[in-house]
Amino acid sequence: MFSPSPAGCNSSSSGTDVLREASRRRKKTAARAGADIRGQALLTLARLRLATPLQLKTLLLPHQQDTDHIRRALRNLRAESPALVGRTYRAQQSYWFCTPAGLAEAAASGELAPSTGRTTGKRIAAGRTGLREHGLALVDTVIAFHQPQEADHADWQLELTHPTPAGTLVPDAVVLLNNGSHAFVEIDRTMSYPKLIEKLERYDAYRGAPATGRGNAARPPRPHWQETYAGPMLERPFPMLLFVFAPAPNRAAPETREATFHTRARHVGGVGHRMTVATTTLALLTRDGADRPVWRVAGHGEDRRALAALPKAR
Repeated sequence: MFSPSPAGCNSSSSGTDVLREASRRRKKTAARAGADIRGQALLTLARLRLATPLQLKTLLLPHQQDTDHIRRALRNLRAESPALVGRTYRAQQSYWFCTPAGLAEAAASGELAPSTGRTTGKRIAAGRTGLREHGLALVDTVIAFHQPQEADHADWQLELTHPTPAGTLVPDAVVLLNNGSHAFVEIDRTMSYPKLIEKLERYDAYRGAPATGRGNAARPPRPHWQETYAGPMLERPFPMLLFVFAPAPNRAAPETREATFHTRARHVGGVGHRMTVATTTLALLTRDGADRPVWRVAGHGEDRRALAALPKAR
């Protein structure tokens, strides 16, 4: 009578047990990692408004090979009552954002800078394609600064309102760079050239705005930008303006729009001396990183420079 080999049976059983144990370990590891980054994911979405799991993984878990851990963290946040994050799907891609409850928890942590941002993450994620792609391009820009440690992803603020004699100025973002200075960042996909130049002129008006406030005996009143971005370092120049040209359907290529912008920007009064205006394309920025020579300076020819080599405004 034939009897199955005990060794063969044990080998099969042992192999199955090993696979099951490996699967359990992966799930436990993912669950633990998901719990560890819960707060980081929530704060990042609150700051940046929306992101894909891959973008969040790149910022928060750069050494992970896949998005399993970040997806688990997002699902856990969504399973809270009330839900702290939400998601939408477009073209087989998920886009995540903070709910009002999530924004409240993030603000309560004390780690989220006050914001006057006008557009919610839900509106961006679920809205028109152009609005969503603009938001994603901004997150890609944050990544391009974060990876080479030119600026931490936590040091970005979106759509802060700035008063100027020419009307309110709302930059797409303001970033605190690793050298302690600030920069304004604009993402362009579909804005017309006149609108771009109008915004550039509004930056010039903000730089040249008269002093506000009454000051005191130790320090006279200063313009809003010095109070906000210079701090006690009175010699610190006006923040750099960084324009990133991103692709958009039915629009000229980013390189073409960048070149045309330079031609028109040279006629704005402060460009080239009182304001440092530098541009790049999103493709170049994401490929090489913000620290590499990807920036072309308005009024200084066509050569591209590294961020640290950009001239300072006078």
